[in-house]
Amino acid sequence: MAESKSLRVAYGETLVELGAENDKIVVLDADLAHATMTNGFAGQYPERFFNFGIAEANMMCAAAGFAHSGLIPFCSTFALFGAGRAYEQIRNSISYVNANVKLALSHSGLCVGEDGGSHQSIEDIALMRVLPGMTIFVPCDPIETQKAVRAAVEINGPVYIRVARPVCDCVTEEDTPFIPGKANIMRDGSDVAILATGLMIPEALKAADLLADEGIKAAVVNFHTIKPLDADCVLKMAEQCGAVVTAEEHSIIGGVGSAVAEVLAGNSNAKFARVGVNDKFGKSGKPADLFKAYGLTAENIAANCKKLIK
Repeated sequence: MAESKSLRVAYGETLVELGAENDKIVVLDADLAHATMTNGFAGQYPERFFNFGIAEANMMCAAAGFAHSGLIPFCSTFALFGAGRAYEQIRNSISYVNANVKLALSHSGLCVGEDGGSHQSIEDIALMRVLPGMTIFVPCDPIETQKAVRAAVEINGPVYIRVARPVCDCVTEEDTPFIPGKANIMRDGSDVAILATGLMIPEALKAADLLADEGIKAAVVNFHTIKPLDADCVLKMAEQCGAVVTAEEHSIIGGVGSAVAEVLAGNSNAKFARVGVNDKFGKSGKPADLFKAYGLTAENIAANCKKLIK
């Protein structure tokens, strides 16, 4: 079993590796390098690291300039500040012109914990998903984070990588495929399909175990790529199981639940439910307590599955 670590640590370590392999990679941060873990890259390659201070919009515009100069900029800050505060710059200076900028934004979702609702971005996927040409990765563990960062370098255009804060166990393997736009079936089943992403993958697997104890065969599918979404896999699982439940650490509006609903609409008669943040802001608390309070648990996923297939 690979080492448990925070996804932001895995991101920082991968940046250092890539810095040695590709001298076109530059890293930009907004005075949070110690938290986003870009400080490792800054220490190794100070001439390719740029701290813009608390000026996220300026950082995004500068990243576009780096990209137009043939470099590959990685921008990092908290997801709320990057996706939210600098949204217009991402839209017009990066996405609109298909600039080759990578947005690796950390401290996403409820797992920021005690920082509270003002810092918990539960709408960042929705904001990025609506932008034409934006690729979105939501890795579930350290191994997948490393693969997402490396995959982003190979994509010519803007990429958003949603990086979580907590220490996570590895639920994928080094040889698990990571193909952008191609979901991974982690467990097969015939009664209900749990389509999950990010930190909800371990909860989805636990939910499948709970359901198995009751004789219910649940499939678990890892949608590490939210855009482009693997529509073929969505429809395949819907046909195979007849019931689909999505699970995400994000608002049920605009995230993977919405993306799957858009695929199913008019194309499938499968029963459907969404597990996520139900049109509310976050609040301060320990991540585990928040996950329980907002229903982001294996038990709630299992309950939604059973409700659909009754």
